[in-house]
Amino acid sequence: MTFSPPIQALFGLVIFYVGLKMFSGGMKSMGNLDHLNFFLGNPVYMFIGGIAMTLLWQSSSLSTTAIIALVASGAIPLPAAIACVLGANIGTTGTIWLAGFFVSDGMPKGDTLRIAVVHTGANLLMAIALLPFCSQIAKYVERF
Repeated sequence: MTFSPPIQALFGLVIFYVGLKMFSGGMKSMGNLDHLNFFLGNPVYMFIGGIAMTLLWQSSSLSTTAIIALVASGAIPLPAAIACVLGANIGTTGTIWLAGFFVSDGMPKGDTLRIAVVHTGANLLMAIALLPFCSQIAKYVERF
């Protein structure tokens, strides 16, 4: 039995909504993660965590959604979340390296290598420039 495309789209949206509600409830129940304050209060650790999350999931959208949910639930402070998003941005460069690895049958070469290096370098430079200012950025963003 097949369904028409509008019914399939509606069914997909319902499943997506239910998933978001479950995700939101799970994040709210996490509450405060006092036992992780050493890591959560250190932007460098959160930056590395953002890289690791995105490399693991290969999705900066999923990583950013998880980070936003953790901030909204009060589990992590905003400066740590900003550092984590900067790390997630660098983690996205893993996708181009992975694609280059498969396209080039090994280490990327030629234009593929140049694109990967520029993408990684630009994201890394931005993160290095902004990471020291995570708490000032958080103070500015909290005004809104």
